This record gives sequence, C-alpha cells and structure tokens, in this order.
Amino acid sequence: MKVIINMRQVDLSGIDLNLLKLFEALVRERSVTQAGLRLGLSQPAASRALGRLRTMLGDRLVVRGKSGLELTPRGEALAGRVSRLLDDARGIVAPAVFDPASATGRITIAAHDHLSLVVLGDLIARFEQQAPALSLHIAQPAGDNVRLVEQGLADLALGTFERLPGSLYRRGLYTDRFVCLVRAGHPAVTRGLGLEDYVALRHATVTISGVGESAVDVALSARGLTRRVALRVPHFIAGAMLVADSDMILTLPGRLARRMAEKLPIALLDLPLEVAPLAPSMIWHERCHGDPAHVWVRQQLVDIVASFV
Repeated sequence: MKVIINMRQVDLSGIDLNLLKLFEALVRERSVTQAGLRLGLSQPAASRALGRLRTMLGDRLVVRGKSGLELTPRGEALAGRVSRLLDDARGIVAPAVFDPASATGRITIAAHDHLSLVVLGDLIARFEQQAPALSLHIAQPAGDNVRLVEQGLADLALGTFERLPGSLYRRGLYTDRFVCLVRAGHPAVTRGLGLEDYVALRHATVTISGVGESAVDVALSARGLTRRVALRVPHFIAGAMLVADSDMILTLPGRLARRMAEKLPIALLDLPLEVAPLAPSMIWHERCHGDPAHVWVRQQLVDIVASFV
C-alpha cells in the first residue's frame, strides 16, 4: 500500500526542536527513563517531554511492548530521518576543521610575476608535501588586484597596496631593498656605478598598474634628477631578459634579482640612491577571514617569508 502524505507549512517558531533529541534517545534506549538519563532529565521530566513530543508530531510514536518500548509505524518512518537531521545539525554547528592531507579544491591567489617567483614557489612545494589534492591557481592580474579579492575572484592577493576598502584585511610579508641589474660584462660592473652613471644610462622599467611614479623616480625627483626610460614592460621576467641582451639597466627588488641571477647572464649592482624599501603584503576579504583552509594557506605564506633575511 502506498501512502501519500501532503506536507503543510509549519511555523517553526512554536516548535521545540529539542524534543527531537528525546525521540532519538527513545529510539536507541527503548525506555523513557534511560532516554531521560541520556539527556540529563529525570524520569518525570522525560515523561512530560514525551507528551509534548507526541502532541508536536501528532502520534504516540512509542508504545509499551514485551521487551520495552516499540515504535509505532509513524515512529518507524521518522526514526531515520530524525537521526539524519540531528547529525546534519551537529555538523553545522561543529567547529570547522581543515585537514590539509585530505583537502581538495582550489586556492586562487592574485600576484604579479615578481611575488609569484619569490614566494609562490615555496608555497607550491608545501602544497605538494602537505596538501597534495589542493590545487593552486594564480589569477590573471588586474591592476593592483584589489578588485579581484573584493569580488571573490581571488582568495587573496600579494602586492603593495595603498588604501584598502574596509572589507579587506592586510598583513605585511617582508621588506626588500632595490638593486640594479645589468648584463654580464656590462662596463658598470668593472668601473662601478655612481649616481651620475646611473642617471646617464638607458633604463628599463616594469610598469604594473601604469598609475603614479615609481619609488625610484620619486627619489630621483627629490634630488632634482630624472632618468631616461628607454623601455617599459609589464613583467619583471621580460624586463630582465631584455636587459640581459642590451646595455640597459633595470632596477628591481633584490630578492627577485638574486633569483633571476641564478638563471640569466646578468650581474647585480648596488643602487646608488636611497629609495624607500619595498614592503609587500597579502590581502584577503573578510568573507574568508575565519575559513580554516584560508587560514592555513595564509599561515604557510607567513612561515615562508619568516625565513627571509
């Protein structure tokens, strides 16, 4: 026989959902007294709660049998559903736990090639060792990447940021000084590089956002000096490779320059100019602030840069 039950809307504000815990206990214990003890209720209190439960669900639910309480047909039909409902509720309110070893999914980070080369290589290694099923995606840069984080297109961004919206968090990563990069065998390598020599050379520069002056130009302007920029490129790697095949000079962060010097025929020189150090940060949206997976990733980045000297 197939029974069709029409569901009707119920106002939950007048329903004591805690009574479902008593029903779950009755299913397990088949005793009002033992079910009450499981929930910390006296026998009279458990009996009164059973009465309210029967009224709420419109059925006796349990009746006396030869070996304890037995479920009515409605009680049988509800037993599994109530158990699953309570398990789901416990899962909702339980603290979220992140296990890197079993985690899956994707973390999206917005970063230009500078910080991708300096920081993210070590992060990839940590993913491989600790979270092998978690993938890392480097988002296509969009200006300073703030908009990507705001709109949820990136979980976090690495870079240098000025004023940020109130919905974003920021944490500094490290500081770095600027150095000069020239091709191996460049005349400046043997004769040295003074400020006058530096200004006289043809410069390559990396322009990321295209907004505002660079720290180098600000420092030169304070001395009443300017430099000749012969090449502007949007990527540090392209700039370094082009300088390696020319007599131009490129000023860039020291940590990145040292990484490039391991791969390209280039030489590094001290910058003969006092320039404010670079201080990259990571930013993230408040929606991700307490998420265990995001907390873990941010901590990995903090641990990575802690080793920088």
